Amino acid sequence: MEGVRFLVTNDLSFSYNDVATIYKKRWSVEEYHKSIKQNVSLNKSPTRTVKTQSNHIFYVLTAYIKLEKLKFATHLNHFQLKAKLYLKATQAALSELNAIKQ
Repeated sequence: MEGVRFLVTNDLSFSYNDVATIYKKRWSVEEYHKSIKQNVSLNKSPTRTVKTQSNHIFYVLTAYIKLEKLKFATHLNHFQLKAKLYLKATQAALSELNAIKQ
């Protein structure tokens, strides 16, 4: 299935390639913000002090960098990596729970 994407600008001096290049750069910034919010939980910080907030942001950015490295190594996007990690963690927890029951 193929769709049509309309790119709009109010600067009529831009060529199609100029608009497409700007859009491509902007879109990568959008992907970055979405990933740090949804995959590494920047917005879920329970911190209250400047120091703990700074630490949280540092670790969020560190996690993002690790996801980027994994993305290039595995050819999976951040959401696929997160799903895979959750599945493995759930399997390990279930296995441990079964071992405790025995």
